Amino acid sequence: MPASRAYAAREARAPLAPFQIERREPGPHDVLIDIAYCGLCHSDIHQARDEWGGAIFPMVPGHEIVGTVAATGGDVTRWNIGDTVGVGVFVDSCRECDACMAGDEQYCEPGASFTYNSREQDGVTATHGGYSERITVDEAYVLRIPHGLDLAAAAPLLCAGITTYSPLRHFGVRAGDRCAVVGLGGLGHMGVKFLRAFGAETTVVSHSPDKRDDALRLGADDFIATGDRDVFRDNENRFDFILDTVAAKHAYGDYLKMLRRDGTMVLVGLPDGASPLDAGRLAEMRRRLAGSVIGGIAETQEMLDLCSERGVTADVEMIGIQQVNEAFERVLRSDVRYRFVIDMDTLRRG
Repeated sequence: MPASRAYAAREARAPLAPFQIERREPGPHDVLIDIAYCGLCHSDIHQARDEWGGAIFPMVPGHEIVGTVAATGGDVTRWNIGDTVGVGVFVDSCRECDACMAGDEQYCEPGASFTYNSREQDGVTATHGGYSERITVDEAYVLRIPHGLDLAAAAPLLCAGITTYSPLRHFGVRAGDRCAVVGLGGLGHMGVKFLRAFGAETTVVSHSPDKRDDALRLGADDFIATGDRDVFRDNENRFDFILDTVAAKHAYGDYLKMLRRDGTMVLVGLPDGASPLDAGRLAEMRRRLAGSVIGGIAETQEMLDLCSERGVTADVEMIGIQQVNEAFERVLRSDVRYRFVIDMDTLRRG
């Protein structure tokens, strides 16, 4: 079995530290990938600190993986050694339920196998993620990174990118639609870029007025700072679609008031615990409140291809694996614009 150096949390809230894991030898339909870059997602922090419950330790986080195919199983037909590929939030699913058959493997009814802090489909073997040298994945759950994309800046597309792209596609956002992105962080900045690529009229809504210049630089047409409570009244019934990326508790009703009749607000941020909701805000204008997580394999490939065509990537700050604990703390302080990406060569160099 191929040994792989990694960084792992040995228990909840323990600092990540050097660790060694064993990757499986490629089976008939597997590919072994040498990891070049791995994005750092806020969910890595939640999981490593067991803030969502059910964590499996020791844990190697990371689900925004870009690398090169190093070996293939005997029956692999989709990939060749040397291909530049990606791995996102899940690495397998049952392949038989209605969701899987519809290409929505992320909603696999028996349960997808997530890239880390999860179990393989055997229900026993723990998965480990991309804060490591290499990973073995079934060829059907590997994505092609199109030529021309900056590989480090492409890594966050495997989570932050598809998390914001999928609801825009599913709910039919079109050119000319009046749209808002709530929150301008790792998810929000990708939402702005995709809405611009879709041709939508885009407004950023943020509690941080100092993000106005960044919002406009990223392609937003307008910016609303919510420190002035009057802005909710002044912008009632303005938007066709709102993408809410905020991971802290906040009053959804304030933002629902900004939707026009038959407008939709989609939640992609995951606050801890329950958030308040006034049902009247939904009923009064036949508004809709929905949720969404990532996307299936085909939709993620579609997104990557669009990113290549339109030049869409994440704004990233590169770090070495030795800086990962400091980066966790900086994410919690919102001190990154807008995603950390780990250069995994720093793990190989020690």
